[in-house]
Amino acid sequence: MPPMLRPMLATPGDHPPLGDAWVHEVKWDGIRLLGASEEGRTQTRLVTRNGNDATPAWPEIATGPERDVVVDGEVIALNDAGLPDFRVLMDRMHNRDARRAARFAERIPATYMVFDLLRLDGRLLVEEPWAERRKILERLVESGDLSSWQVPQTYDDGQMLHAVTREQGLEGIVSKRRSSRYRPGERTKDWVKLAHRYRASLVVGGWRPEVGTEGGTERLGALLVGQPTPDGLVYRGRVGSGIGGKRGRRLAELLRETPRSPFAGPDVDRDGGVPPEDARGTHWVEPLLVVEVETHGSAVAAATYKGRLRQPSFIGIRDDIEPKDL
Repeated sequence: MPPMLRPMLATPGDHPPLGDAWVHEVKWDGIRLLGASEEGRTQTRLVTRNGNDATPAWPEIATGPERDVVVDGEVIALNDAGLPDFRVLMDRMHNRDARRAARFAERIPATYMVFDLLRLDGRLLVEEPWAERRKILERLVESGDLSSWQVPQTYDDGQMLHAVTREQGLEGIVSKRRSSRYRPGERTKDWVKLAHRYRASLVVGGWRPEVGTEGGTERLGALLVGQPTPDGLVYRGRVGSGIGGKRGRRLAELLRETPRSPFAGPDVDRDGGVPPEDARGTHWVEPLLVVEVETHGSAVAAATYKGRLRQPSFIGIRDDIEPKDL
């Protein structure tokens, strides 16, 4: 098996690009995975953004074409409203036990939405323009080689797709320059993503105990999260909603405590810019764990990047990415 590539990343935008030079796709609320198959092998290797092998977690997806192919796509599952929802996948994405994975596949079936083709029959396609890669991908669909996966439709009208996905409650859209090459591991303006709900991947720097718990019985009640910047980890707020039960226990298992705050701030502030009311009683942790957070209210993007999160809620652990990826 040749070394796996790293996925190309999109740049956040605030409006769909106009003109014939662009094509537009639905932005799926799932888990990004690269898939690699080999000639004569029935199993496809599935790899996360940071290179971790996720194949055991997705047995119904890891049965791709028996030929040499590397694809890029998103694993999705539907919630009770029939919409793709990252939260539905949280239990599955951490599992590596084959028996549990088989039960998950029956109870929470996943779909692999393949939107790019990086290699075919020994030929690396990353230097080909998007339009050529898409043409070859569609020929694979017509031949039936990708029958166990789905290749989502593309659209010429980005403004229309942006409006429709908002009405339907989907996450957003991704606009791609037709002439764009595939740049493994790079974030490029040739791909632009526009999300309707504001989601942020942030780094955990501390935790506060649940109200009413003390001493050795302390239970995790809230996370203190920050955004990596060139100046260090900047504090963005406290997240308490959505943490409880096995979620809280799972988080507690992954956090490594440290005596000092990992947040960046003025030298005179020993807690790194964390307000006293948030720092009081906080257990500081090494900034290693990435979590997904959703914010509510108006101007959420501005609230996140220029100040504190507004009414944030915990969505899930992102073990497919690391702090350096942010």
